[in-house]
Amino acid sequence: MSDWYPPPSRPRPVEGGLKARSRRGAIGETWWSRRFIDLLESLRLGARLDRGRRYARAGQVLDLDVSAGAVAARVQGSRVRPYKVRLEVPVLTAAEWARVEEAMAGRAVFAAMLLAGEMPRDVEEAFAAAGVSLFPASARELVSSCSCPDWSNPCKHVAAVYYLLAEAFDRDPFLILAWRGRRRQELLDHLRVLRGSAADPGGEPGDGEAGGEGTGAVPAVEAPPLAECLDGFWVAGDLEGLHVRPRAAEVPDALLRQLEAGSDLGGQRLSELLAPAYRTLTVAAERRALDGP
Repeated sequence: MSDWYPPPSRPRPVEGGLKARSRRGAIGETWWSRRFIDLLESLRLGARLDRGRRYARAGQVLDLDVSAGAVAARVQGSRVRPYKVRLEVPVLTAAEWARVEEAMAGRAVFAAMLLAGEMPRDVEEAFAAAGVSLFPASARELVSSCSCPDWSNPCKHVAAVYYLLAEAFDRDPFLILAWRGRRRQELLDHLRVLRGSAADPGGEPGDGEAGGEGTGAVPAVEAPPLAECLDGFWVAGDLEGLHVRPRAAEVPDALLRQLEAGSDLGGQRLSELLAPAYRTLTVAAERRALDGP
């Protein structure tokens, strides 16, 4: 008498589900989404991750909502009623966020990149300086649940949501921060205030003498009249010690991502149509800058 097992179940087809943009290979384009996927893949879920990728690419995830500490989604499986998936991470406390923002405010490039829709590569240093982490520090900080009957957790439905979440991070890195408890506008407002305080530690602009001791201001230097500088105006001077190494942006299509949602062409966003060209041009420009024509 031979053993018999029921055939594997197939998910019900879905119309209008959330489909992963990646059709093959790895999911996640930016360093921050890959960082999140690396954590997921470190759980060693094996075949469940493969099935989760297939679910994500087939559009089986019906919706996905990110809020402070939680991601809620519905995934269509083999049963009529979609399964409910929930992913939870610890939310940073107000005191922890205050320390993170203080560390960020010390680096002008952080605010500049975040305003452009990019996540600074070394932003994790700001979180580490505050004694916390941007991403869950371990698998124990990632709590997942699914209403499906599968005894394993994470199941393929949870894995599918993880992959769709990584692509959502690609499109909007501020979702990572929102998941940890800080909305974009709130963060940027706090950084502007802190940067303003750092730029003017001693009072209102103009208080005291320029370059006075204890103000932290840059000493004022009187520029000579333009007429006296015309002969050498276009002379750069000695540039022998100046070394420049161009570096491509982590998100070449950052400006495209700021386009309004209504900019569609034939049902597809203009930013999605142009993004591959932006990435190709960025790689070509960096290669030419480093290696020459």
